[in-house]
Amino acid sequence: MKIRLKNKEDIEGLAKSGRILRAVLARLESSVKPGVKTKEIDDLSRELIVSAKAKPSFLNYRPEGAIKAFPVSVCVSVNDTVVHGVPGDYVIRSGDLVKLDLGIDLNGYFTDSAVTVIAGKTTPKVKLLVKATEEALMRGIKMAKPGRTLGDIGSVIEKTALRYGFDVVEGLGGHGVGFAPHEDPMIDNFGDPGSGLILKEGMVLALEPMFCIGHPEIMAAPDGSYRLRRGGLAAHFEHTIAVLKSGPKILT
Repeated sequence: MKIRLKNKEDIEGLAKSGRILRAVLARLESSVKPGVKTKEIDDLSRELIVSAKAKPSFLNYRPEGAIKAFPVSVCVSVNDTVVHGVPGDYVIRSGDLVKLDLGIDLNGYFTDSAVTVIAGKTTPKVKLLVKATEEALMRGIKMAKPGRTLGDIGSVIEKTALRYGFDVVEGLGGHGVGFAPHEDPMIDNFGDPGSGLILKEGMVLALEPMFCIGHPEIMAAPDGSYRLRRGGLAAHFEHTIAVLKSGPKILT
């Protein structure tokens, strides 16, 4: 495992990348409505990123272990698709749970963030799933301080899921980021307090809890996305953060 620490200049560059990502993701989030094709969201993402003089870091990116490169700019994962959903001709319907996961490359500084959007109307339980997943992200971020551990982060995320009566999606988690779309370390959404890698100042991490209604086991689909093997609904939130002496800094 090779952890690449970032200096003050790097953090400033990543913060600029993160500001662009945040603005683009907000526009994409507002575009998620019943009747919209998922490829329209991808088209909009590319237009906005290029106009900001940045690059979509997922486009043509092939992560380790992937069969093929990702062909689009933003992951749009609907309902039981957890992550890496490929936008296309699917028309969003009322009640769909839509995950948007976006990566930005600004002058070699990579940031990554995700949100879950409810299209139209849904049930109180689904709203609670979304609330719990976002809350888990914020609780995990608060633990990202020098001297803490990855187990501290995973533990609070897992406990949040259990407190609300949901499961942590199996086999997926966060990761390091900054100089590439994915870096070491892998960050589990579960764990024991005090266990695992000790956090150091200068680490930049993408924390991303994923909770579900239904069995948490996943499967890889032919398009490279990951789905809940037995069906159900999944929610996903993500921020890129820097571990600083003063505490965690959200970059996205």
